[in-house]
Amino acid sequence: MKVLFIGDVVGSPGRQGLREALPVLRERHAPDLVIVNGENSAGGMGITERTANDIFGAGADVITSGNHVYRHREAYEWLDSEERVVRPANYPGANPGRGHTVVEAGGMRVRVINLSGGVGLRVARSPFDTVDSILSHHEQDAAIVDFHAEVSSEKVAMGWHLDGRVAAVFGTHTHVPTADGRVLPGGTAHVSDVGMTGSRTSVLGVKPEQALRSLITQMPTRFETAEEDVWVMGALVDVNDRGLADSFEQVMLPAR
Repeated sequence: MKVLFIGDVVGSPGRQGLREALPVLRERHAPDLVIVNGENSAGGMGITERTANDIFGAGADVITSGNHVYRHREAYEWLDSEERVVRPANYPGANPGRGHTVVEAGGMRVRVINLSGGVGLRVARSPFDTVDSILSHHEQDAAIVDFHAEVSSEKVAMGWHLDGRVAAVFGTHTHVPTADGRVLPGGTAHVSDVGMTGSRTSVLGVKPEQALRSLITQMPTRFETAEEDVWVMGALVDVNDRGLADSFEQVMLPAR
């Protein structure tokens, strides 16, 4: 089974880029399962039913999220009802949405788990304890983890923690692709960050002049999503019948 994971889609330019690039990626790699992080898909921050449907329309099978998932209150009820969208599992249990879901792909039952890092981000429980509980209380043929975390040390640690127990741990949130992607000794593919799907003429998807103004002046600044030079970034993993990874490949493709 081939799993294509796409990093944080930033605003309408990211969604448009995904629509343009995903057919090319499907033809080139023939993935059985496409997972897309959409937590920045609505105006560069948050997700809504409309932006999620845009991502599904582009060809995604499952959408993961992160710390901006609750930015738009109108999405709360929808998050409870849409089983193909997940939010961090280590958020409070009563919060809208679900932390993991199961989909059929490539003849396998694949559990997609979303976690938030505990360093520098607000969570209710340790991501390590949370994922242990999920894996011990549910059955699946393979598991894929989106670890939406701030610091590389915690992301690397999660890879080693889950090595041999899940097919892949994809790091998201920091929007910059890292060069450490590989299959760990136990058979788990891991990368600290897959990058983002958005403008490379930007600061993490934001127009450079606005990000610079904020950093230099330390004053409140309205951010807008950058639109130029959109790239799709992610990773491709081959999953064997034991539910572990045989290979890891970084994906970086200009949308146009």
